[in-house]
Amino acid sequence: MGVFLQKKDMTSEAMQYYTVGLNKTLLIVGLGNVGEKYDNTRHNIGFAAIDEFARDNDSDKWINKQDLKCFFSSTKLGSSRIILIKPTTLMNLSGEAVRLISNFYKIAISDILVIHDELDINFGEIRTCLGGSSAGHNGVKSIIDSLDDQGFGRIRIGIGPKTPSAIDSADFVLGKFPKAAAEHLPKITKEVSSILNEYIFSDQAVRTETRKLLD
Repeated sequence: MGVFLQKKDMTSEAMQYYTVGLNKTLLIVGLGNVGEKYDNTRHNIGFAAIDEFARDNDSDKWINKQDLKCFFSSTKLGSSRIILIKPTTLMNLSGEAVRLISNFYKIAISDILVIHDELDINFGEIRTCLGGSSAGHNGVKSIIDSLDDQGFGRIRIGIGPKTPSAIDSADFVLGKFPKAAAEHLPKITKEVSSILNEYIFSDQAVRTETRKLLD
């Protein structure tokens, strides 16, 4: 209901994303959980990566858009307007924010890129792709279910392997990075920022690619 109550004010805001000279609007989503207890956990590496990109590109200050269920920022790169969001719904309902934003700004599925952790990929490895299943990631599953489409881009940041192997997967992803791994996080988030810039300025679909940053 809140979206409709504020539609008049938000429409004028939305018009800036259709400025003459901008070819299209891209939506970049960083996945994670809001709250201090989730800071620096493996599951929040999507938040860390999108924060790095926002800093690198002088994006606008993050604003809590309650009606759109996300923290919101934006910037302009080349001929594209870039919308950045961090859903505030907690991970398992991330799709609600993505659906609200994509519907409001009329963003095509192929122009959505989601950054998230991936347990089945080793730490220090980043994989990009367009489309595919959720591979058991509840945040990605929520987005697929909410959009009724899985054709959006992914930047999958490895947090595996799970150690010890007997630990519950939910406990592992919600755990914090050990000191040795945490030291590599700036390198990883900086690489994600570089991947995003390459994607934006190439004006092409997300490529299927793997980058290994650690031996």
